[in-house]
Amino acid sequence: MSRVLETFLDLARIDSPTGRESGVADYVRCALEDLGLTVRTDDTQALTGADTGNLIVSVPGTTTRPVIAFSAHMDCVQPCEGVEPVVEGGTIRTAGETVLGGDDKVGVAAMIEAVRRLSESAVPHAPLKLLFTVSEEQGLRGAKALSAGDAAADVCLVLDADGDVGGIVVGAPTHYTFKATFHGRAAHAGVEPEKGISAIALAAGAIERMELGRLDEGTTANIGTISGGSATNVVAPVCEMTGECRSRDRERVEQVWASMDAAMREGAATLGGSVDIVWALEYEGFSVEGDAPAIALVEAACADIGVSPRRFTTGGGSDANVMAALGMETLVLSSGMSKVHTTGEVLEVAQLERLTDLLVAVARRAAG
Repeated sequence: MSRVLETFLDLARIDSPTGRESGVADYVRCALEDLGLTVRTDDTQALTGADTGNLIVSVPGTTTRPVIAFSAHMDCVQPCEGVEPVVEGGTIRTAGETVLGGDDKVGVAAMIEAVRRLSESAVPHAPLKLLFTVSEEQGLRGAKALSAGDAAADVCLVLDADGDVGGIVVGAPTHYTFKATFHGRAAHAGVEPEKGISAIALAAGAIERMELGRLDEGTTANIGTISGGSATNVVAPVCEMTGECRSRDRERVEQVWASMDAAMREGAATLGGSVDIVWALEYEGFSVEGDAPAIALVEAACADIGVSPRRFTTGGGSDANVMAALGMETLVLSSGMSKVHTTGEVLEVAQLERLTDLLVAVARRAAG
């Protein structure tokens, strides 16, 4: 069994739901301190609510520039407790009762192994910054709490996209979410319903006015939850609804945001009710130009290990959105993950090995 596979299996067995990443953090710390590196935990727990801070590690290179940051998050979506990984025929899976946690422990394992290999080699490589974040799966909280100084690098590669190694995410959307509270008026549904105003009906009227789903190639809108009412014989006075919109076109997402907001206000007013709406900008989108040095670096490293690179955009967000907003040239790399966030999640051992090879190749290429 290869060393990186052993590392991944160790990590997969550590419970690390969002907010409880300390077990993974302890493992990472021990592994990297064994290499003589200093592992620092930032002071962000009050901001994230996690049981540990983000880990920041500087790895000296044989050159001084450019500084390459590798980033992966330490938390996993539920169900991720009591994971028992099984390796069969070159594929890692679970018994089917939990996720595997490849999202994003494949990135964590590859970063650890890449640094081990570089420390054992005399080949020149660029200085690295390793960022292990918390609470990515719930609002990118760890990355958002990072200081600009801790995150600073010339290029940031976030190891958090699914698909075979070689994939390069060059664009991701701006993402807004909302929570709306519709206010109607309670009444007995069987005795005097005409005296009531159903908050559920207000919400329904708002949804009816919205365009939802895929609006164009880079834009989506969705209603996520709706809840209200207390009994069948009561006209519901309050109803809460949550939703979102995202687009890779910054102007377009603002248009969709305004349209959804107007639909909710019109839906409430038409039936004599009201609505309170709280919008939040979850993260800004990013787009990397085709001739960007970061793309050239990764594509050259892919060629070094015999992998065909492919560029694509995504409708999802990641820590990369936060890193890009801090001014770094940022890409998300496919890490071999498949069927993530499901109990059918699988990871090919060859993809784990290939991701490690790619990180080593990037570090060497960047040294010139």
